[in-house]
Amino acid sequence: MAEVAVRRESAGIVADGAFKVVLGVVFVAGAGWAGGVLGVSPWLTAIAGLVLAVAGGVEIRYVNRRARTTYLRLMVAYDLGWALTAVAGLLLAWQGNTSGGEVWIVYQAVAPVAFVVLLLRSRR
Repeated sequence: MAEVAVRRESAGIVADGAFKVVLGVVFVAGAGWAGGVLGVSPWLTAIAGLVLAVAGGVEIRYVNRRARTTYLRLMVAYDLGWALTAVAGLLLAWQGNTSGGEVWIVYQAVAPVAFVVLLLRSRR
């Protein structure tokens, strides 16, 4: 039974990393389009995409090298920040402020770096 839980957690970690990689590739490949939709510069979108893709790859690579509790805590913190910046961006947009996309995309460029640093500094 414990093996099934470990496999599910590993699958969730890999899925989270894969999502970051895919989203990063979309941001890099469609930097002009995604930047236009979000109202940010294409170069910022491309940088965020590159950071996301690399972070997702690191997350997948270290899936069996770090404690799952560390992963789960980092994933919850990252996703909570992701949701909060999305809400902040939406609130700014609803008020007619054009910086909502910048808030969200800057989070996409900074938070994965923090995630990877904390992951790599953690112990098995």
